[in-house]
Amino acid sequence: MIRLTGVTLRRGVKEVLVEASVSLQPGERIGLVGANGAGKSSLFSLLAGRLQADRGEVDIPPTWRLSEVAQDLPDTEQGATDFVLDGDLTLAHARAALADAEAAHDGLRMAEAHAALQDAGAFDARARSQALLLGLGFQAPELDRPVNSFSGGWRMRLQLARTLINPAELMLLDEPTNHLDLDALVWLEGWLARYSGTLIVISHDREFLDAITRVTLHLDRAQLTRYGGNYTAFEAMRAERLNQQQAAYDKQQDRIAHLQKFIDRFKAKATKAKQAQSRVKALERMEKLAPVLAAADFAFDFREPASLPNPMLALNDVTCGYGDTVIVQRVNRTVLAGQRIGILGANGQGKSTLVKTIAGTLPRLSGQMTEGKGLSIGYFAQQELDVLRPDEGPLAHMVRLAKAVSPQAREQELRDFLGQFRFTGDMVSQAVGSLSGGEKARLVLAMLVWQRPNLLLLDEPTNHLDLATREALSIALNEFEGTVMLVSHDRALLREVCDEFWLVSRGGVSPFDGDLDDYQRWLLDTAKEAARALKAPPAAEALAPTPSLQAANASREDRKAAAQARARLAEQTKPMRREVEAIDRQLVALGQERASLEGDLALGGLAGPAIADIGRRLKSIGDEVDALESRWLELSEQIEALTSPP
Repeated sequence: MIRLTGVTLRRGVKEVLVEASVSLQPGERIGLVGANGAGKSSLFSLLAGRLQADRGEVDIPPTWRLSEVAQDLPDTEQGATDFVLDGDLTLAHARAALADAEAAHDGLRMAEAHAALQDAGAFDARARSQALLLGLGFQAPELDRPVNSFSGGWRMRLQLARTLINPAELMLLDEPTNHLDLDALVWLEGWLARYSGTLIVISHDREFLDAITRVTLHLDRAQLTRYGGNYTAFEAMRAERLNQQQAAYDKQQDRIAHLQKFIDRFKAKATKAKQAQSRVKALERMEKLAPVLAAADFAFDFREPASLPNPMLALNDVTCGYGDTVIVQRVNRTVLAGQRIGILGANGQGKSTLVKTIAGTLPRLSGQMTEGKGLSIGYFAQQELDVLRPDEGPLAHMVRLAKAVSPQAREQELRDFLGQFRFTGDMVSQAVGSLSGGEKARLVLAMLVWQRPNLLLLDEPTNHLDLATREALSIALNEFEGTVMLVSHDRALLREVCDEFWLVSRGGVSPFDGDLDDYQRWLLDTAKEAARALKAPPAAEALAPTPSLQAANASREDRKAAAQARARLAEQTKPMRREVEAIDRQLVALGQERASLEGDLALGGLAGPAIADIGRRLKSIGDEVDALESRWLELSEQIEALTSPP
């Protein structure tokens, strides 16, 4: 059990916790929520032991192991699989113990180390590492690529994989979904649902919190309040609590007004002076209930577009990619005024490439893109935060933008406009480089609003936004009169904003006939697609009647899909088959070593210590063989399950 009792925690002059108390049970999955800057990450540091409480007690079982995501970007030539595998600290300690025992020629310690390695899952560790990488969206050819060859977002996925592979009784996840696509997010939810330890997660993704948490811990005004239930249940219970607090406050104000009226009326009358004085004391003694002044909800609106061309955009046989590399081809889609389009697709299929091509930041490789008269595109890119000038303040950014978009804008008008996005006072001059990710994202939104676009292209706009700002964005997009094209892993935003979806898959773009629940099922079914594609034997095609041209085309497409499915299946099972081959080689080597040792014993003439060493080694070999054979059977069953028709 984790227990905080009367904890006070300060960061500089700010009080993060004041006399806070809470208990968390083993195995609970907890969502830690609160406004940006409330101190959620500081609480994580307290639990991890990087910070010490100024007062109070923090009790965590001393035998519990901790796993959390490192926030630095790794820069190493080490391969991705090995980098993730090094995150398994239990396995690393067992390997270090074996190395020390071997260096000391201590047979007993070596035997103990081999037992520890078996308990740590040393014989299937590499396969577990690669399974995590594949689940998080890495492709099979990337499993051994150097870590420093990946972009920053992919390196953060590597850090997440290192956290997941580390066996621990307590796992702390701080915004684990920020760099994940929807397919990787669905996989992570499934993985965390099977995690048996205590999980505490900070996230601004309400559907993610709803899916994996059963307890919500709210950090507000330096206090921790525990709610039983996921985020949606927390919202309902907190709203009820606020209503009750407001009712109590209103009732108290009526009582105060009544007492004050009596005091004002009778304090000068001798006959009522004592009674009036007693009411003054009662008023002074009365507990002052804090008024329920919830922070003002953040809200903004997109300005009415100057025009609404219809159609907005027409794509005819457009091919998108980089240089000679084709990512998406033969795109034939029309974008109409007022549409709300969600762009779906697995990682690496080309969602961002398509959006960049429409935005004009990436030249199309071929085809025609016809823009409606008066088209004005507002583009929020994943990298948009990086193009802000870190040494300039929000006001300087707006002044530069206003010169290009609205030359008549005065500085006070720009200050008032920034105030709508919570940039007030000296914040308008604060260097952007010192702002938080959420503040930078709000600045980018402000710059988009100022431009009055009629087509919004939003590529993962919520990565750095808190829940309140996400809600404000959702409302603003629903009230926007123009067209929205949205790429996001925030399912709540997609559900609330989009009424149709495009699917980017297999090098093309097509309408997706279904909702997000259908899409999630589609993602989960793709793992079995290869087996379904192999269900129809080639002989059946030879016996079939002569197909029509349409049927022939469909048959060719089916064969092409089947070939692609077989290729994906081969890639998916390749690591498993390699591991099976490696196990076979290990079993042969261990069998030869065992035969040699048994031969030495049969010859006789060995001293007692030598016999004991051989006995320990034979025991260790037996344990290794048992573990390897068990792993071999497990892998064979997995391969058979993937390759057998359903």
